[in-house]
Amino acid sequence: MIKKYRFFVCASIMLLLLFFASCRSARYLEEGQALVTDVDVTGVPPEIKESATAYISNEIKPNSRLNLTIYNLFNTRGGRYKLENRRNVGEPPHVLDSSLVELSAQQINRYLQTKGYFSAFVIPQVHVKKKKAHIDFNVALGQPFRFGAIHYRADDPVIEEIYAREVRSKSLAKTGKQFDSADLLQEREQLYEKLKERGYYDYLRQYMRVGIDTNVVAKQADLHVEIQDPTDSTGHTVYHIDSVFVRIILPYGQVGTRMPHSAVDTNLHISYNDETGRFRLKPLSRYMYLRPGMRYNLKKENQSYDRLYEMNGFRNVKINHQKTGSDRLNTFYELTPRPVMANQVEGEFTFSSGMSGFNVGNTFSHRNVFGGAEQLEVKMRYGVLFDPRLEGNLANKIFNNDFQVGVNLIIPRLMTPFENSSTGTYGLPRTTFSSTLQFFQQDQTYSNRYFTNSLNYIWYTSPRSQHSLTPVSVEYRVGRLDDAFQRQLEDEGYLLYVRSNNREYFGLSAQYNYTYNAAKLLTRENFNYFRIGLESSGNVLDLLSDVLKLERSPEGERLLFGVPYLQFAKTEVDYRWYRHLGGNKQFVLRFNGGVAVPYGNNSRLLIFEKSFFGGGMNGIRAWQARTLGPGSYNRAGLPEALRLNLRNLDQLGELKLEANAEYRFRILNNFMGAKLNGATFLDAGNIWLLRDNEITTNGTFKANEFLSQIALGTGFGLRLDMDYFIIRLDAGLKVKDPQFAKGEQWVIKEFFNSREFKRNFYETHRPDRYNFIQYNFSVGLPF
Repeated sequence: MIKKYRFFVCASIMLLLLFFASCRSARYLEEGQALVTDVDVTGVPPEIKESATAYISNEIKPNSRLNLTIYNLFNTRGGRYKLENRRNVGEPPHVLDSSLVELSAQQINRYLQTKGYFSAFVIPQVHVKKKKAHIDFNVALGQPFRFGAIHYRADDPVIEEIYAREVRSKSLAKTGKQFDSADLLQEREQLYEKLKERGYYDYLRQYMRVGIDTNVVAKQADLHVEIQDPTDSTGHTVYHIDSVFVRIILPYGQVGTRMPHSAVDTNLHISYNDETGRFRLKPLSRYMYLRPGMRYNLKKENQSYDRLYEMNGFRNVKINHQKTGSDRLNTFYELTPRPVMANQVEGEFTFSSGMSGFNVGNTFSHRNVFGGAEQLEVKMRYGVLFDPRLEGNLANKIFNNDFQVGVNLIIPRLMTPFENSSTGTYGLPRTTFSSTLQFFQQDQTYSNRYFTNSLNYIWYTSPRSQHSLTPVSVEYRVGRLDDAFQRQLEDEGYLLYVRSNNREYFGLSAQYNYTYNAAKLLTRENFNYFRIGLESSGNVLDLLSDVLKLERSPEGERLLFGVPYLQFAKTEVDYRWYRHLGGNKQFVLRFNGGVAVPYGNNSRLLIFEKSFFGGGMNGIRAWQARTLGPGSYNRAGLPEALRLNLRNLDQLGELKLEANAEYRFRILNNFMGAKLNGATFLDAGNIWLLRDNEITTNGTFKANEFLSQIALGTGFGLRLDMDYFIIRLDAGLKVKDPQFAKGEQWVIKEFFNSREFKRNFYETHRPDRYNFIQYNFSVGLPF
């Protein structure tokens, strides 16, 4: 504990030193220079202030304190900046430049005019004191202009009809609304897309011209929209596809190891040339939506790009067109394959409850198994966790180890015994065959052998709707308790854990998941996200049990191949409400709930793998995973030896209710080459059992008690946004802990008396320790 406080003291001192060092950076400047320390735009509405600020030159925006301090450490000498041999580290000081100030004022003024403030003017005011400059762009907006009368005409009557029906009727530019040039740009883009989808291959955005007249009515902008014909022809032409050519080329510098293949597919009317000799045309042509005889369509061209890239077999896709007549096009698909084979090694360190370990994994991929960009993956993973409290050498300190090997075959289409209508319009459909074998061993506790085989389909019915169906999932598990540990459990009356872990079972299940708006999760928009999962096991076997004349065990369970089969139903719902608050600010509400019910052949007990758990980096973050609940369950009732061996095994549930609220914001736009974001959050929830067992009666869900068993945690998080991925560090603080008596659950009041509180907890929960703050380090956002 002393080491932890020492770390925070040292970190705080370092941050203060960096702060004061950056504040003194102005002293390195020459006479007549000033360091820009503050920039503001005043006089504009809050909803456009952040956008207006973006037009200020980056060269006169305040430096990142950390980056400027790093620059100063390497590029100053004798109280001055070096004139030569400056190192390219950190960020050089942003010195006041009057020309950039004036240019920024002009840019802000132009932006305001696009928002309808035609009478606005911007007056920059600069205040310099002790070589530090404060810049205030003072804006006088004036009254905004609004859209007035809107007149339109097109040289081509067909295009005028398309514009009136498909574009103008849905335009955001309406009479009486405040003028916004973004509405006109969007309207021009919509017309461009609609015409390109109807075969107008030569149409350009510049053919639509908008005249703005502000002289008719005060503070009103009348619009005159004109859609012109090309100057070198009589009108716009609708083009049709004449011939289609597909060519798969060797990557630059590579030599083919197979004979090239050329052919003409008379059914598809496509000429095919494969320089690699590895691909078949038919599985690829499913996602080449521009075909001979059809009208040119930009939407189908973009869909072809998307689906061919999603197949993960090509690193470059090009679609070109060549005119062959007054209204005919030849279409050329040119595909450059990715390397056929790839290998990826991954590793990570893990920390949990004072224990540490590592995980290593290797994934081998073959990206074109059968010539249709099918992907074969062979994955291996090994993880080990060490407990320093165990006696002996390093090998004796192994708490658990886990080895997994899996094989996935991913086929980019739906392989069904019947015709299906999934054409890949909204996303690439996939069929996945997978097998996984797991060996898990926990020191002096139990071992687990887990084997699964499944068939999964993924398809899309709209740009927002994804479906995942696993019609068949076959699993076989053998769990064995350590003999000495099993006798200990039996002697002390904990037969529940003997039944739940020392068992062998067979499962035949089906799963379905529906996801809405998954593609928007990383956007800054207002939207809702929804996901529901349904799983059922054992029903088919139960229906066939009499026909198959399945035997029964002494406990009354029906046996398949001498092993009981599982029978349960499970559902889980995840709903999220995202609201964009401008700029990089976002507010998210989330509800996550689920219930799992064992019945029929194993109605007394839900298996470990299908149970819910509380806490974790993506749940209630003030608790470690599997250390919360069920209900108000308190581990003080277990003997000390069992508390050690049953860690993460006794806090499981069949019902989960969880809610989260998180506010996200930007801290620094440039932090060592990345963006630094922050978040504050509030998490609430718990897990429960559906019926009492011999271990606890406090973990059962009861309508009149569950509110008092809700755990509350709050905290703060840092997120390093590196564009391609996000590194996350969250610190969760326990506020209300349901494991204690009702008058003692608000543990936040003990935070400043934590030493005595933790000592008392350890005396009754040894070897468990109590932590008010839980740190979670992860990659990606929690939700």
